[in-house]
Amino acid sequence: MKIGIFKKVALCLSLAFWLVPSSVPAASLGPDLLRAKKDAESKGYIFETSHDEIVAKAKKEGKLRALSGIERDSIHPMREAFRKRYPFIDVLVEEITGTDSNQRFLLEIKTGRVKGWDSTHLSVDLYNEYAPYLKKFDILGMARQGVLNVPTQIVDPTRRDTLAIRSNIQLVAYNKRLISADKVPDTWEDFLQPDFKGRKFLADIRPTEISALVPTWGLEKTLDFARKLALQEPIWVRGNTRPLASMVTGEYSLFIGPNFTSVIRAIRKDPTGSLHYKIVEPVPTRFSDANAVLIGADHPYGGLLWLEFLVSPEGQKIVDEYEPYGASVFTAGSVQEKLTRGKKLSLVNWDHFTKMQGYQAKVVEAYGFPKAAIK
Repeated sequence: MKIGIFKKVALCLSLAFWLVPSSVPAASLGPDLLRAKKDAESKGYIFETSHDEIVAKAKKEGKLRALSGIERDSIHPMREAFRKRYPFIDVLVEEITGTDSNQRFLLEIKTGRVKGWDSTHLSVDLYNEYAPYLKKFDILGMARQGVLNVPTQIVDPTRRDTLAIRSNIQLVAYNKRLISADKVPDTWEDFLQPDFKGRKFLADIRPTEISALVPTWGLEKTLDFARKLALQEPIWVRGNTRPLASMVTGEYSLFIGPNFTSVIRAIRKDPTGSLHYKIVEPVPTRFSDANAVLIGADHPYGGLLWLEFLVSPEGQKIVDEYEPYGASVFTAGSVQEKLTRGKKLSLVNWDHFTKMQGYQAKVVEAYGFPKAAIK
């Protein structure tokens, strides 16, 4: 009789344990976490105090529909890896690229015609226009408190609900059969030497690399450099792909400021093994591929987990493999992080992110509005 009673008591205690809500009572939360939650909610943000709670809510939603700025080759392995991590979420991911597509999608958001999408890539050219249409998750606050495994540097500190998946560094590319490494400029100012005057190097008429020096040099020094660079009479080009291909064939020896990922792609296709690069300090470094959860998301917590996964070590490894080498410079162990470790960066952080168009316009003016010979 007594044994039966003890079994019943034990059973009741066991059931009581499993029926306790997964959310942690406020009284048991640490003071920093409570303070962060209260501060976030006072500003209209959503702040979860437990990663398990986020997962539980995403499991209840059961789906995710995401528009992505990562490249097409990356989407399938990224989606499959996410499914493996969260098998209870039905995932659909589609690519959104190009100015026209982004403008059209933003217009649909503004007119209330967007249905079924939970998270999206944000075009840098339209970045400020998205703000009213994003779910106000306090990603920054939750990252600081360890609720989300997200590097705090990649989250917009003003918006708090947006993060950058990738980064771009820019460098100097050269054909090592036409110019030796010791002759390649070691500083940006070296391009102003007499030896590099008169169609001796390629320069892009969309000067992201020069504009990205503003955070370190300031606007005036950058514009002065741009004017002097134009006087060197470079070969003006537009974009990276065709100019780099021309370098592989031996038409040109030197290119100031192409994107690292573009150079790596060209190197992988180079049958001659002649294309190489040099990192020059301060290293122009830009956030790339901003993402956020949409305010009208049907599955916002699935969207939140998707953003976290994109910047996780596993997600960033996929980006490095397929982009190529496009993972964030703030991801420990990424190719960009290793290459720039200990080097001075000129970081186009969130303070400068939306100002880049203005910087570029001023640099183009300082160049004298050149036209590209190669597009």
